[in-house]
Amino acid sequence: MRLVQGDITRQPVAAIVNAANSSLLGGGGVDGAIHSAGGAKILEECQQIRATRYPQGLPAGEAVITSGGRLPAAHVIHTVGPEWNSGHKGEPELLASCYRNSLRLATENNLKTLAFPGISTGIYGYPKPAAAAVAVREVRQWLGTHTVPTTVTFVVFDDESRRIYEQALAEI
Repeated sequence: MRLVQGDITRQPVAAIVNAANSSLLGGGGVDGAIHSAGGAKILEECQQIRATRYPQGLPAGEAVITSGGRLPAAHVIHTVGPEWNSGHKGEPELLASCYRNSLRLATENNLKTLAFPGISTGIYGYPKPAAAAVAVREVRQWLGTHTVPTTVTFVVFDDESRRIYEQALAEI
């Protein structure tokens, strides 16, 4: 596991994870940045997924994969995190499912390097320390029982998130 402060759309990895909304059609934050940097191909593939597999939208905790379009990463794994609602409506389990399903897709597609943003920590309001703890725990457990991916990078945007992930990586 690695920690990088920077722009997830510029990571030289096999796949990046998109903290998507259920529409899969782009939005704000990480989702908007990925769609903008990756270009129309990602949107076209997301529209096809919506038309064929998830006409009502991708449910929270699930994940799907597309190409990376113009991104350095060859693939994007889109996952929908839970909206924070006091933590008593299954949010920790749904967030853990986001990480497990993303890691499963990476393994199934033999993607050796993967980069995650902080899922659900933006507009969905998940407390960053709690989200980082779930992220680090799930990735550590996966890496302990699977050979792919070989490297998982947590990409944070700001100093606060970097400190939170440094603490989570040290504790768990």
